[in-house]
Amino acid sequence: MSPPFAHAKITLSCPLYAADFDPRNNDFLLVGGGGGEGRSGVGNKITLLNTSKKHDLSELIDIDLSRDEDSVTTLAYAQSTDLWATAFAGINSSMKEQVQGRNEHLRSFLLELPPRQSIIQKDVDAAPEKPPEYKSQTKALGKVSFFTPSTMPKPETFQRVMRLSKKRKENGPRLGVIATGLAPEGEVVAFAADTSSPKVQDIRGRIKLGKNEEAADVDIIGSSDFSDSKDDEADFQIAYCTDYDIFIAKCNYSYNRSEELDPQCIHSNPHPDVFASTKARPKFRCLRVLTPTLLLILQNLPNGGGCELLLMDTTGQVLLTKRLHRKIRSGIAVSVAALPYTSPYSKARKQMQHAIAIAGADTSITILTLDHSLTSPYTKMQFQPHLFLPSVHPVSITSLTFSTHYPPSTTWTRSPPQYLKLASTSIANTCVVHTLPLTSYPAPKNGPDIVASYVLTVPGGRSSITQTTFSVLVALLAIGIGAFFLQAFTEIRGGVPETLGAKGWLSERWQGWLARPYMFEDGTPIAVNRVQDAAQTPLSVASAAVETPIEALYDAIDEAGYKVMEAREKFGEAAIAVKEKLRLRDVLRQRNTGSDIDDAGNDGKDIIVRHDPAESGETSLSAELYDSETLVKHHTHAKRWEEMENGERETWKRRLIDAGEWTVEEGENVLKGVFFSALGAAVGAAVGG
Repeated sequence: MSPPFAHAKITLSCPLYAADFDPRNNDFLLVGGGGGEGRSGVGNKITLLNTSKKHDLSELIDIDLSRDEDSVTTLAYAQSTDLWATAFAGINSSMKEQVQGRNEHLRSFLLELPPRQSIIQKDVDAAPEKPPEYKSQTKALGKVSFFTPSTMPKPETFQRVMRLSKKRKENGPRLGVIATGLAPEGEVVAFAADTSSPKVQDIRGRIKLGKNEEAADVDIIGSSDFSDSKDDEADFQIAYCTDYDIFIAKCNYSYNRSEELDPQCIHSNPHPDVFASTKARPKFRCLRVLTPTLLLILQNLPNGGGCELLLMDTTGQVLLTKRLHRKIRSGIAVSVAALPYTSPYSKARKQMQHAIAIAGADTSITILTLDHSLTSPYTKMQFQPHLFLPSVHPVSITSLTFSTHYPPSTTWTRSPPQYLKLASTSIANTCVVHTLPLTSYPAPKNGPDIVASYVLTVPGGRSSITQTTFSVLVALLAIGIGAFFLQAFTEIRGGVPETLGAKGWLSERWQGWLARPYMFEDGTPIAVNRVQDAAQTPLSVASAAVETPIEALYDAIDEAGYKVMEAREKFGEAAIAVKEKLRLRDVLRQRNTGSDIDDAGNDGKDIIVRHDPAESGETSLSAELYDSETLVKHHTHAKRWEEMENGERETWKRRLIDAGEWTVEEGENVLKGVFFSALGAAVGAAVGG
């Protein structure tokens, strides 16, 4: 199933493990990965992608890395301008250097950016065109080791996570934080990120974890990121989670590299009850700091039982829980984007909507929104489902990242359409970018000169339960109305017994055009049964029954049926019991073999084939055996085959062939001596006479 929003996909030459949008320009996306050290045929590289077109991605810059070193595991923009950008990447040194105790895992690169006009397409919905060729200058700026060297015989430590604090529009302090993976003793290191090439002296703090303990995820936020104050712009808050615990720690930009940070555990997943069927505990997988006092955590339930989102304050209190789709057995990545707006009830009250994307192990992506105030108390919060994207990649998703959105400063009537982009990568070498349209909010009410904010989902909308209930009620109403009209129509057309009395809703004229009698299971109309019953009573009673105004039945076809009954009365057929229809082939075979047939008391060798189009259409043929006296008496219009004209024979041939009673190959000799009677001829004679 195709996604409901525009998306673009590209396949590169190596597995991808990390991605990050340029915070100043969401038309640039950095992705990185590779085959690792010594893997023949699969190189390591960083690629700058052009995402300016909704339906097409193109490569702008390739940085080919050494195949003697590890692949790119983490990637983040450090600084960017209109002309150049610097990026940090997590790349392990060669195994030979690691054994010697040197693993310069944090790398920095300089990229010269192409002119913005050369990558933007005037019509983003137009068909993809061949991207312009551009030769960029790239340069490795430096590499450094922040982790404690491993003492293991075969070092496996790598840079598992890297997060940078939000970049302010004006210059100011900025910290980054990295965490180890597969280390004998885990570490979390904070460093100054406002430099193009970090050095050891840029370390601002270190957290030592326990033996065989690792940080599953880590994030950092500035204390002044959501305020205009510059008094505490050097203060930062680090949050990280292990499998079962969540910690927060304070850090200041002025700290030196020997500073040991003091993390505080604010929440732990408790051990299950002693009588519980399983002793496993949920594991924390991802963590994001939404505000200085609000955390978002993704945890996976034991034994592949699903995953949950937890909204928690910095005291460890769980404020909100959201169970994800039951098909998602576990979550593997989370990304958030901040969309600030002003409350429509108070211009001084700042609100925030966070767009939240969760990648599942089933390669699906779930997008939710969360609206809340910037400070506590947090009330009336709820996760609002926005979009579910199944099977985004062929195999497991490795990274997920939103672009940064800066609201335009122009009025809402002059602002171009606003979008939020979501990029995801996988080990199948694929990168997919979804373009999500934003909505202006609050809706301008005081004229076209209002500057509006933009959100993904309009706050205060119906909850998912309300939407589902409303949809079910509308569906039931539509089904009920459809069933009502279907019942009425089938009653009018004679398909079902009358329950609603729909025929009575029509005028006599419309009844004549549309109405049909209801047919019993044996295919006999109600009107026919009534006339046949009347035929068994004295003639006066039968006439009265025929003359009674039942005659919603006197439409085009029912009137023909009525004429048939009149003809039967005139020729004395009302007194004859209706015989069981026989097939002409069977009767011919029995006549030729000399078999006797009990045909309601009429034994004989004369065969009559009757055609009654009023009963079942053109192929309604019946064969009966009569003695000669009864046949002549009651079937005065019957003719032997040899007595008919050529035109009549051709008509009967067609009827016999259509009914499957005769084929041309059998010849006409088998039909000689057989009487043929068309009830239409009898009716015509009766009506005309």
